[in-house]
Amino acid sequence: MTLHLYFARKFLTTFLALIGGFTVFMWLVELLEHIRRFDSGSVGFGYLAYMALLHLPEVLYQILALVVLLAAIAMFIGLARTSELVVTRATGRSALRSLAAPVLAALLLGTGFVAIGNPLVAALSKEYRAEENRLRGSERIVSVSREGLWLRQGSAERQTAIHAESANLDGTQLFGVTFFGFDRSDVPLYRLDADEAVLSDGAWIVRNAKRWDFTTGLNPEATATAEATSFVATDLTRDQIRDSFGTPSAIPIWDLPDFIAKLENAGFSARSHRVWFQAELAKPLTFVAMVLMGAVFTLRHTRLGRTGLMVLFAVLSGFGVYFTANLAQVMGDSGQIPVGLAIWAPPSAAILIALGLLLHFEDG
Repeated sequence: MTLHLYFARKFLTTFLALIGGFTVFMWLVELLEHIRRFDSGSVGFGYLAYMALLHLPEVLYQILALVVLLAAIAMFIGLARTSELVVTRATGRSALRSLAAPVLAALLLGTGFVAIGNPLVAALSKEYRAEENRLRGSERIVSVSREGLWLRQGSAERQTAIHAESANLDGTQLFGVTFFGFDRSDVPLYRLDADEAVLSDGAWIVRNAKRWDFTTGLNPEATATAEATSFVATDLTRDQIRDSFGTPSAIPIWDLPDFIAKLENAGFSARSHRVWFQAELAKPLTFVAMVLMGAVFTLRHTRLGRTGLMVLFAVLSGFGVYFTANLAQVMGDSGQIPVGLAIWAPPSAAILIALGLLLHFEDG
């Protein structure tokens, strides 16, 4: 038990040292990127440093699996150089038993990052997007709730709120739609109820509508008019509507199932959110795969030679698993392969391959 705790502590210590180094390096890279993107004459250096700090957790969260791989390689190389692995084998412990503690530590580490780190990263990512939109002079225009879909459009002179019971996959065709017009003082101007509204260039084409005008001073119901087809000017585009939903990574994993249900009830495709949700659930398994891949080529005595070559093989193998998993996730996001296969197959295959190689090298 003491030996297992020692190996687990050594792995976690190595991981923390590496993640600390990556944090400093990536913050400097993010700071330079923000200085390049934003006008330093209108935005102070301190504020840009704060923006880089807000974006840093999201960047680090994407490379955690690679940091786990490097931590495993560094730990096993260190154990091999101090002959601790030789002593461990001399006591009768097999290589696979020596891996139990680092594998369990990686599994718990991945679970902790998903359960606690994911909501924290999502909150900081949301705050970063809000600050970025404020600097760029734009803001979110879409909201999904249990009551349906809400959009907002307009300019400083006039605003229009749009509510729809449902929509097509990209939000360009709304059903059971209502338009609420307001002036710049938020005084209501009109209401327009319609069966359907279709987005075209510069306007919504509204069909089977009823319009109430609030600017005449008369009873709106008495002056209401029915319109078979009408047009409501808009500056929205399909890309703006789609992009306004934000990335799935900006939604805490605990809220994702409910958000997915809301999206699907509104008629939108939630496939990318489902893929992200499954990928987060599979993250602990990915961490385990990285530890095993790092152990395959480095769990050996340094006197056997070719240590540099073995480290290179370990790094390339881990990177191969990482990019294969990302490629499968992209294919799952595009609908080319099932979501479950796209997310769970790469880490499962990597674990099985690593275990097979370990058994071959150690006991074969």
